[in-house]
Amino acid sequence: MKRVALYLRVSSVDQHPETQLLDLQQMVSQRGYDIVKQYTDRASGAKARRPGLEELMADARRGKFDVVLVWACDRIARSTRHFLEILDEFNRLNIEFVSFRESIDTSGPLGRAIVVIIGAIAELERNLIIERVRAGMRRAKLEGRQIGRRPLELDHAAIRSDRGQGQSIRQIAKCRRISTATVQRVLRGQPVQELDRPA
Repeated sequence: MKRVALYLRVSSVDQHPETQLLDLQQMVSQRGYDIVKQYTDRASGAKARRPGLEELMADARRGKFDVVLVWACDRIARSTRHFLEILDEFNRLNIEFVSFRESIDTSGPLGRAIVVIIGAIAELERNLIIERVRAGMRRAKLEGRQIGRRPLELDHAAIRSDRGQGQSIRQIAKCRRISTATVQRVLRGQPVQELDRPA
């Protein structure tokens, strides 16, 4: 019986890994695998550092399982290069990679060839999405629409006056509905940043 590790990733707190888990458990049952551990990340696939993935790779190097099972190829890697690096390491460690959605199994040469093609398509799709977003932002800018938050409009003289009249930084911030960091920057004559807005 082959020892299998499940890797699940969802990109936001609104998504549930249980949706992926049901399909993977069914595949495990059909193939007669033995689940040794489940690794889960709630993060964008583009993020380089993911605790669940890092733990999975560390355990792979320790020989804790024979197969890695994922719901889809894009769940595990942030780019084609990253994907191929992971697959190459699994190959060197004699660990099979199986993807439920794409029906890929790297235990054979055909599976390994398909993985390279699927990885390239996934990266192309992601790049097309990024380009569409950028094109939309460029169009909005040309049309004169505001992109992102409007800059803070502050009365620097009034803030300094409030401070001169003995008000605390916290009081000024609360009264003017800005952060204490913003008040401090105004008093020091430093530029105000977007992150200085109150939560």
